[in-house]
Amino acid sequence: MKKIGIVGGISWVSTIDYYKFINEGVNEKLGGIHFAECLIYSVNFNDFVSNNTANNWEATYQLLLDACQSLEKSGADVIILGANTAHAVADRLEQNIRVPLIHIAIVTGNEIKKKGLKKVGLLGTKFTMEMDFYKSKLALSGIECIIPESQETRDFIQQTLRDELGKGIIKEETKKAYLAIIDELIKNGAEGIILGCTEIPMILSQEDIFVPVFDTTRIHSQAAVAFALA
Repeated sequence: MKKIGIVGGISWVSTIDYYKFINEGVNEKLGGIHFAECLIYSVNFNDFVSNNTANNWEATYQLLLDACQSLEKSGADVIILGANTAHAVADRLEQNIRVPLIHIAIVTGNEIKKKGLKKVGLLGTKFTMEMDFYKSKLALSGIECIIPESQETRDFIQQTLRDELGKGIIKEETKKAYLAIIDELIKNGAEGIILGCTEIPMILSQEDIFVPVFDTTRIHSQAAVAFALA
């Protein structure tokens, strides 16, 4: 079994889900009391968010590079970044570490292709929605990605991810607002919805939405398990 290195703390809440899904995935494949060999480097979420908000992606890169290199030195055979937004600097990180990095948008795109979908709605942080790093990876697979049209809506998602879900706070009114946003994306042609922030599955699931839903936390975790057991 290969050792999985997880860059966590972005946020700690979703890092718990990664740890749970990865261990469940290994046990499902191997049975008995087999579980994952993994390492977690948990960064300070405040530093990550503050850097991104200040558009200081160099500082974000250095923060994550330090974490990746620490995991690498500790024996990780593969690295996953436990946040969609962190993949804004994933291509750079890949160039400066010696072990593979599993890109969350690529493995999510693979799952969308399996469903035969061509146009999907993306919910995530404002950085994931507004920047090109995520949509460009999906475009390589022939997938068009649409986001909420209103800046106010994107800012609302950003604020609730940071101040509620990132702290483990669940509010019914926030869930209702997210569902209304998703309805609008579907009206605009989305054939499926990417839960493109690792905290969003805390509040939404396939049961809430009538088109296919892509839980990036679970998809990313499954890809890590597949690599570790290959």
